[in-house]
Amino acid sequence: MIKENYIISEKDIQIKGDSTNFKTELTTISSNTEVSLFNFKITAKSPETPKPITLKWKIPAHNIKGVWKPTTDFSKRIQADWEMKHMESRISIDAPVISLFGHDDSNSHTFACSNAINKLELNAEIREEDDHFYCHVSLFLEQQSKLTDFDIQIRIDQGKKHFSEALKEVSKWWETFDDLKPTPVPDIALTPLYSTWYQFHQNLEEDVLIEECKTAYNLGYKAIIIDDGWQTNDDNRGYDFTGDWQPDRISKTKEFVDNVHATGMKIGFWYSVPFCGKKSNAYKKFKGRFLTENHRWAPVFDPRYPEVREYLINIYKNALIDWNLDGFKLDFIDDFRLYSDTPKVNPDMDFHSINTAVDRLLTDVITTLRHINPEIFIEFRQKYTGPAMRKYGNMFRAFDCPGDATMNRIRIADIKMLAGNTAVHSDMITWHNDETLEVAALQMVNTLFGVPQISVVLKDIPKEHLKMVEFYTKYWNTNKNLITKGHFTPFKPLANYPIQTVINDNKIIIGLHDDHVVQIDETFENIDILNAKLSTSLILKTNTDLGNYNYRIFNCKGNLVNQDHSKLNKGLMEFNIPACGLIQLTIKK
Repeated sequence: MIKENYIISEKDIQIKGDSTNFKTELTTISSNTEVSLFNFKITAKSPETPKPITLKWKIPAHNIKGVWKPTTDFSKRIQADWEMKHMESRISIDAPVISLFGHDDSNSHTFACSNAINKLELNAEIREEDDHFYCHVSLFLEQQSKLTDFDIQIRIDQGKKHFSEALKEVSKWWETFDDLKPTPVPDIALTPLYSTWYQFHQNLEEDVLIEECKTAYNLGYKAIIIDDGWQTNDDNRGYDFTGDWQPDRISKTKEFVDNVHATGMKIGFWYSVPFCGKKSNAYKKFKGRFLTENHRWAPVFDPRYPEVREYLINIYKNALIDWNLDGFKLDFIDDFRLYSDTPKVNPDMDFHSINTAVDRLLTDVITTLRHINPEIFIEFRQKYTGPAMRKYGNMFRAFDCPGDATMNRIRIADIKMLAGNTAVHSDMITWHNDETLEVAALQMVNTLFGVPQISVVLKDIPKEHLKMVEFYTKYWNTNKNLITKGHFTPFKPLANYPIQTVINDNKIIIGLHDDHVVQIDETFENIDILNAKLSTSLILKTNTDLGNYNYRIFNCKGNLVNQDHSKLNKGLMEFNIPACGLIQLTIKK
């Protein structure tokens, strides 16, 4: 019988699968009462193609409320073993980590794998017959090349800590591997930006964009991403003309970029990296060198061919040099994958594995671009926000969730726990022009623990909306270092993180997104609480006397509505804060 404090050892991990022609070996690298590290290795006398192998172990279902995976969004529930839907991880999908968390947000069992490039399957499922969680990592699921040796590390954390701390420690562990070293993050990646996508789509008007840049810059936004549409006059939402990347709509591209720079804004262009539309010249040139021609959007380039990689690298290199861009939004990376009709390896390819070919492509892209401009920003969006992608990109963005403030908050938090110092951006904030002020503000305040991206036509929104955007953008910029570099903790994952905090030595910012009690147990010089909800009651609980504080209360337009002082003594205290407003408390000296 497994005891509650049982520590997983190598004898508890089973090796399942056909390992014919290979010797398998599982060894312990290190082990203590919190973290155990194992090495799994296979070797063969001559090159062989391994078949799928699974490492399995079980733990008792003690204090497990839910299961955290990198991109499960609202669905962090416990999964039964008969559901059989496993999590896939590879270079451009998710990350090889799962965390089982307790009813008190504690870490129960977090396990991770060192190989973030190849395709793996992972899961942790409960078996009703014995009330145990069965955990596994499956390897060699789409192996296309022979090998004589291969090894990975498995890290298991059973330490008693907040589950988010276990995830952050996994992120730091990944950084120790040579093939997972993150690229540097320029300051511009840590700055609010304006996106054209939700409001303009492919209907871009240069004069309007320049005026929007002027307004956005004055509000505190320092970069613009020109999304799909700059390269084509086609506005059918499709990708038939991708692949050539000749600027038809914004034809005087360098002049346009210069005009944007004249407003003070940096500028990046969007590219759908894998797609080669059937109406492009590139489609004719690369016919036969696609992973598939049956994708719903467009044929997908095959990066196993060196000439394909060279072609793509030169597109971005030339755009950077010719137009003086500051960054790129490189999209749809997750569509580089194995399809049912993907051609088999042939002598013209220099890679057998699609995933390692993608690694080569993106490594060469970031190396080439940073050689020209060390401050270049590269944005990737979920689900390609795992540890391998930190090598090539310095901005990770929440996956598209237009108008969904709660989902935006969740996705920012989920990315942030694994992203280290990589900039974590919100999905683009958008709302209807006729929306009430406070509900529009919900879109804004739900993004403030990430870097805000906005996609509204600023010249068209009501003046009070503009005041709200200005207030919270200025607030974010004022607290930029704390928000991007402070100690971040999201609470209650199954309740969609209704409370979030970020802390440094003397200040705490608290986001309250639902009607919960805010608890503070230590003294800070400055306490900011965002009442990021429509109700106005804010209950503060302290377990000790914290001292005397002056406080100021603002509405979502930044208007001061109340100021006073209060003793934060042990017990409960209620404040009346406007919907989506802010209270700032400063200790009296």
